[in-house]
Amino acid sequence: MYKVDLPVDGALAAAVERRRLAEAQRRSRVFNPRVRTLGVDLPGLERQVEERRVLEEAERRRDRAFDALSLAQDAVFVQGQQEEQETRAQLARELQEFRATQQCPKDSRDFDLNDPRAIHSDSPAGLTDPDAQYGPASMQRFEGEDPGEKERRRIQKEENERVLRAQIEERARRCQEQNHKESVSERLRLLEDLRAVQLSALEEECKRAAQTALTDYHRAQAAERAERERAERAREEQEKLAELRQQVTSDLLTEQAEAGLAGGGRVLTDRWKGMSPGQHSAILRERQEQCTERERRRAAERWTEAQWGQLQSVAARKAREEEESALERAREGREQLARYNAQLAQEQRLHQQYLEKELYTNQPTAHYFTQFNTSSR
Repeated sequence: MYKVDLPVDGALAAAVERRRLAEAQRRSRVFNPRVRTLGVDLPGLERQVEERRVLEEAERRRDRAFDALSLAQDAVFVQGQQEEQETRAQLARELQEFRATQQCPKDSRDFDLNDPRAIHSDSPAGLTDPDAQYGPASMQRFEGEDPGEKERRRIQKEENERVLRAQIEERARRCQEQNHKESVSERLRLLEDLRAVQLSALEEECKRAAQTALTDYHRAQAAERAERERAERAREEQEKLAELRQQVTSDLLTEQAEAGLAGGGRVLTDRWKGMSPGQHSAILRERQEQCTERERRRAAERWTEAQWGQLQSVAARKAREEEESALERAREGREQLARYNAQLAQEQRLHQQYLEKELYTNQPTAHYFTQFNTSSR
């Protein structure tokens, strides 16, 4: 026979190729845990997504709250810094104003010694010669000479006296103010002590008034209780006298036997004189009959108890015998179960030896497990 190259069917080859590509794509989807959708817990994933969204929203709210708190704290800090700067600037301006108004150089005690314009002054404290016939180049003063020394010393002495008097007056004024404050505080302390004494006196007076009122109340209660007891004793005495009068005037102390009887056989307890001999003998007979009946019932009860005791003894003996027989049967059952378990254990050991030594002798290799789970079908 000759080898003949038959034409290949294109449609069949295309279908085979298409199925092969589909199988490859399906295999890639099935065996890829990132894209496969088999066994996906969609509600669980949606719940996780919702929880994650809630957590992110809570974190965003917390971040916004922290940002707002930080901005507020920064604003407070900046405002505090501005206020501090303004306070420092105000203090600096006030210090400069104080120095300019209260600490001028011309107000110092030795300003006349350090005044740079004193040499050009025409006042008596100046050191220039009032004679204007000398020119600027003429020598008017020599070393060691001071024409205005006496005048300057007089002025300095007056200034020192003025400052000293001002200090003395200021000290006296301070002492007077201190004495006034001490006198006012002493007066306030005296007023407070006086008020405390008055309050203590008022408190003692209130306590005495309360004690007096309480004593009067107790006395009134005691008088009322005494009056009530006296009235109770008088009532009891009247009741006793009425009872005594009733006993004396009634039929209780008479010798009539019919005085204690009323119509219909009814007995008047306040007038009854006692039983007759016939009634007494009837009561004795009734009591004797009751004692006899009671002895008879007791004998019947003793016989019944004896019968019950015998029945209980027989029942206890039977129960003890049944219990012993049940224990014997349980022991025999345990022995039979132990023999059956030993037989089962022997059979299992023999079966396990058969499986390990005769049946499962061909161990599978790694190539055996590679033939499974290779297709998506």
